[in-house]
Amino acid sequence: MPDVIKLLPDALANQIAAGEVIQRPASVVKELLENSVDAGAEHIQLIVKDSGKALIQVVDDGKGMSEADARMSLERHATSKISKTDDLFHIQTMGFRGEALASIAAVAQLEMKSRSEDRKVGTHLMAEGSKVKFQEVCAFERGTSISVKNLFFNTPARRKFLKSDAVEMRHIIDEFERVALVNPEVEFKLFHNEQELFFLPKAPVRQRVIGIMGKSYNEKLVPVEEETDLVKISGFIGKPESARKTRGEQFLFVNNRFFKSSYFHHAIQQAFEGLIQSGHHPSYFIYFDVEPEAIDVNIHPTKTEIKFEDEKSIYAILRSAVKRSIGQYHVSPSIDFEREESFDILPPAKGAKPEPPGVTVNPNFNPFDQEQPAEQKKQWERGNAFQHRTSSAGWEKVYEGLEQKMPSRQEEPISQEQEQLLELSGDDDNTIVRQIGLKYILVQSQEGIFLLHQYRAHTRILFETFEAALMSDQHASQQSLFPTQIELSAQDAALLKGLQETLHSIGFDIESFGNNSFIIRAVPTACTEMNVADVLGGFIDDLREDRPTDEGELRGKVVKSMAQRSAIKSGKELKAQEMLSLFRTLMRCMSPQHDLNGRPTFVLMNGGMLDKIFD
Repeated sequence: MPDVIKLLPDALANQIAAGEVIQRPASVVKELLENSVDAGAEHIQLIVKDSGKALIQVVDDGKGMSEADARMSLERHATSKISKTDDLFHIQTMGFRGEALASIAAVAQLEMKSRSEDRKVGTHLMAEGSKVKFQEVCAFERGTSISVKNLFFNTPARRKFLKSDAVEMRHIIDEFERVALVNPEVEFKLFHNEQELFFLPKAPVRQRVIGIMGKSYNEKLVPVEEETDLVKISGFIGKPESARKTRGEQFLFVNNRFFKSSYFHHAIQQAFEGLIQSGHHPSYFIYFDVEPEAIDVNIHPTKTEIKFEDEKSIYAILRSAVKRSIGQYHVSPSIDFEREESFDILPPAKGAKPEPPGVTVNPNFNPFDQEQPAEQKKQWERGNAFQHRTSSAGWEKVYEGLEQKMPSRQEEPISQEQEQLLELSGDDDNTIVRQIGLKYILVQSQEGIFLLHQYRAHTRILFETFEAALMSDQHASQQSLFPTQIELSAQDAALLKGLQETLHSIGFDIESFGNNSFIIRAVPTACTEMNVADVLGGFIDDLREDRPTDEGELRGKVVKSMAQRSAIKSGKELKAQEMLSLFRTLMRCMSPQHDLNGRPTFVLMNGGMLDKIFD
């Protein structure tokens, strides 16, 4: 039997190895930026064309390389950062394996110019597919410039699997932000297709965070500080109200290196328990300083997964530090000054004996009696206000139980009797409506008792209203008397720019105003009563992780998000006329029985159902 095992050609071996390190344009950005930081650069420029598919260039003013070092840097496992096994346990630099430039040169056309401070001239070389094409002397400033062109030109299958320009650019910005956030003493610039996206001068950490995430973050950041023998923790957390449904504003660094950890993310989530909605994630920018030998950064090709020697103790310290910051800076829920003052209970005077509460009941009063005087009805409402506010949980259980019996739209469409309910009465005073727990609306009718979920009902109403207005041929817009200016993070700004054409087609007039700022001059007529900045921020948040490619689907998502972001939330007190209007408008909807997620908007408790409840 002939021998079948043989060594791979160097070029092929390099391409295979490159696949572990260089997965997309953002991988190149990460490696080049980290090399510039390791070189002691104080000014770094990242220049990108066509989301990195055509060009990725990094220019720095670091210590540069000699002619021999420049050539050697393209060899696999050639590095100046470690020389013996023990060095792996005391790593202080970002890179150390000697794989980055060799991997890049294996799958791209690479051009390098570099000069060290002790030399009068620099060196200029070009490589393609792991082969150096030429190297010659050149005039150059101290530092290094590396240009990577036509990434994956010799591996077309890899290039074919790259995502859209918008997605690839988002990944590039991710890597840029991670390096910039942990090196505030370095000035960074980012250009894409000759447009400046970032200019980050040297600044303290807080200003660097604001420079990346946007000026609005100045009011959101809460400092976190803790120092123990095991770890030093510093950085910032976002206030609870800035938590978002999607992840993307969570940054962990250890010894100036970005890493990912669901374990430490859970520690921070636990510290926010009870302060943010379920399914939302707080923003944080947390920096750990530990002894280098207490971590292992050499367990993943991209070095984003790090093993800690005593992660359980660090988990407890992190959670405690975040909870203390939340309390220290008074960002936990405080007194609600809009609540009913009559419910406040003052402490009794010293030695005073509290009197037992008295209850006054009118045995002859029937709240469902249409002939009762209006003043008696008001007294009944006031007398039951406390019960309505404190029994929300009970009513929620009742609602959840009743909605199990709610027929689907296919099983039982709106009946003729329910349609007739739209004509309840010409006189609104003859219809009994109540708000329960600031979440449900009870409407009495001849059919029985309707119990509405006010947020779900309003979402359905708004969705059908917006859909009819936005999907019509007119695309009517309302010019704003005072245009609204918003500022977004670079990631969100890039996403909004990609949506501008679609948004214009449904009635928005949005104009870029600076790097990450926009002016909203007009909105769809159906949106004139909204806080447009909140609505835009809302559907950008919704689309960040799941952006449809089909324009029709995109419009649908925008309309759905607008309805969900604008609907009346639980906890808002409504007037009787508002509740009645909500009920009647819902009954006129095309699909009144379900919200946008298929959940019931109301249940009807008729005599038969009430009999079962009381059996």
